[in-house]
Amino acid sequence: MPELPDITAYIAALEQRIVGQPLEQIRLASPFLVRSVDPPWQEAVGRTVTGLRRLGKRIVIALDPDLFLVLHLMIAGRLRWRERGAAIPGRIGLAAFDFANGTLLLTEAGTKRRAALHVVRGAGGLAEHDRGGLEVLGSSLDAFAARLVAENHTLKRVLTDPVVFSGIGNAYSDEILHAARLSPFALTQTLAGEEIARLHRATLETLRSWIDRLIRESAGRFPEDVTAFREGMAVHGRYRQPCPDCGSPVQRIRYAKNEVNYCATCQTGGRILADRALSRLLRGDWPRSLDEWEERVNPNRSSRARERGET
Repeated sequence: MPELPDITAYIAALEQRIVGQPLEQIRLASPFLVRSVDPPWQEAVGRTVTGLRRLGKRIVIALDPDLFLVLHLMIAGRLRWRERGAAIPGRIGLAAFDFANGTLLLTEAGTKRRAALHVVRGAGGLAEHDRGGLEVLGSSLDAFAARLVAENHTLKRVLTDPVVFSGIGNAYSDEILHAARLSPFALTQTLAGEEIARLHRATLETLRSWIDRLIRESAGRFPEDVTAFREGMAVHGRYRQPCPDCGSPVQRIRYAKNEVNYCATCQTGGRILADRALSRLLRGDWPRSLDEWEERVNPNRSSRARERGET
């Protein structure tokens, strides 16, 4: 799912293209995209774009005088900028938004249609789509800490909860926790003050760094390579690859349709965190350290290392 840095990059590109432009037409390939009834989506046609903003993981397109298009890309929704009047792609196309200088296409890979468009009127209607999460980029340490420890949950869960923090998802939470040198399963109310400060700093630096990088990489073109797995990430999507900081193999825990990626050396003191399904199956055979894990993955290499007296 596109997260805060990706959405910010989309908005930066759209601001250059559609602010001040009238929305000439909306073409829908899937009637299920529009999830609101009043006001009708046709009311947006002919109105001029006055600005864009991010609302959590949603893109908000403001139209004069008080109408908003709220676009939630969900997991597989993506935006593409094409010449004016471009055809909607047959299999993955959901909608086209036509402007005088080009067309914004909305696509969604896969068979499940989860992307959504809401048309809302006024600040009150827009507020209904705000999950209430703290905007971390403008947050003080005190405000961040208050949200973090309000309830006692794992860091992974809290960072990805839109009611607690706005716009952070699975991918960038992995990167933040690696930068902060904290376990994804550490409980929020057990953190020391220095650890909270480190997490706050890592959150700001990670998000700002990726925003700058994505905007820089898409300079002069539209960002169409939005993905959850990016070259240059430290741990997310890098299972069994070496950690860029210590060289240890990146570990992974899968749950539901998500996963946690982390470095045991940098984040958990060398301890392998138990995967709920696998640890239940293996019980006492679940590896509890990197040495055990490496021996199970490559027993011949580990045996040779012991013979040479390596640790």
